Amino acid sequence: MRILLTGASGQLGSDCRVALENDYEIIAPDSEEFDITSWDKVITSINQLSPDMILNCAAFTKVDECETEKKLSERINVEGPRNLAQGAARYDKIIVHISSDFVFDGRKRLPQPYFEDDPMAPLSFYGQTKMESEMAVKQNARNYIIIRSGWLYGIRGESFLKKIIRLALKKGQEPIPVVNDQIGSPTWSYRLAQQIKVLIDNRKDGVYHATAEGYCSRYEWAKYLLEKMEMKTPLIPCSSREYPSPATRPVNSILENRQLKVEGVNIMHHWQRDLDIFIDTYGERLLKGEERMRT
Repeated sequence: MRILLTGASGQLGSDCRVALENDYEIIAPDSEEFDITSWDKVITSINQLSPDMILNCAAFTKVDECETEKKLSERINVEGPRNLAQGAARYDKIIVHISSDFVFDGRKRLPQPYFEDDPMAPLSFYGQTKMESEMAVKQNARNYIIIRSGWLYGIRGESFLKKIIRLALKKGQEPIPVVNDQIGSPTWSYRLAQQIKVLIDNRKDGVYHATAEGYCSRYEWAKYLLEKMEMKTPLIPCSSREYPSPATRPVNSILENRQLKVEGVNIMHHWQRDLDIFIDTYGERLLKGEERMRT
């Protein structure tokens, strides 16, 4: 099977390529070769490349910048998936689209998780675009998989995890404030890529949640990370009000992988187990990389 992979140079896209390339033929053009925001280019490219499936990992994920770069985020996060879904429908292809926990308002009482059929009610413009992207896929594609995840980290791209390491290197013994009232499941992008492969292998369709098992606050995540990295920078728990950002983040970002479990295809690990593996594998590389960025 030939898979057209968009966003292949990004955090999740690069891991999807690694997870899939041994069993599938991966076509991974860059954004200049395959501009998902151009309907004509999408249709022409799908016709010429003739993939069996489109895996869309391309997205504008800078949540705060989405509040000011609304036209750009709409083009990439909504128009792009709509074009891909229409192209998939025209040539009878399957589309796999990645969505986000930000489609929910996070107001469920903790620790109640969000399920696949819960109503979407985004708080931020980024969340709005991801909700609209899901609607665009459902309305245009005949065969689709929509996967919601959140709190992603990986060796490629930016993440909360890398930000904390960078700050710890910069601050030394100076305390770092970290919000403790946002709860979610830190999810390794490579594990998510493996889960996506399982869904593809089993020819699944529909909407799925795929995050790490268990949950924590961003403060607890950062604390566990620095302890694992043997970094001594102290952390100070604070509220979201004390650490404001342009985009409103959900307080509760816990997603239950219910459909994966119902169908017997859930391979997601507990967040601490995956973070242990990630740090054991990439810890030194992370330190060297963030040290170079800091200097």
